[in-house]
Amino acid sequence: MKSMKLVMMAALLASTPAVTFAQDVGATVFGNDGKAIGTVEANANGIVTIDTGKHKAPIPADLIGAGEAGPSINATKEQIDAMMDEQVAQANAARDAALVAGAAVISANGNPAGTLASVDLAADAIILESPEGPVALKKEHFAVNAEGKLMALFTREQIASAAASASGGSTDGASE
Repeated sequence: MKSMKLVMMAALLASTPAVTFAQDVGATVFGNDGKAIGTVEANANGIVTIDTGKHKAPIPADLIGAGEAGPSINATKEQIDAMMDEQVAQANAARDAALVAGAAVISANGNPAGTLASVDLAADAIILESPEGPVALKKEHFAVNAEGKLMALFTREQIASAAASASGGSTDGASE
């Protein structure tokens, strides 16, 4: 998913000057229309995360150049937000397609978390049957990872704790 975002961003921004412009957190990044796209939220491992006010868009650092008003990219805020809207919609569609009763679920740290006992997407009510017991979750608590596996956005420890809280028990036996 993250790779797809970067590929799409790279395609749009391919004609940006090759000059790399180091970004400081808090700096304003401008578009090719001269208007502000957003501010730099993070800069790590060659990826600059720009907060557009609607999305946090990952932009390869080497696609940010020096413009007249400051750091700039060869796109507008509207184009960046539209690309991010599309990525979010695709991710949500993949997640919703994977949310079916009986589906295996892994935790955010990659460990088996259980299976989906019931799924009601319309009511946003999903029951994860974990080894420690059932846990009520919502769609927003899931994603499909890069390997195509359905993932709860919680660690095994958090899931075990939620199951214990729901049943009034302890998580002493939970591990992974």
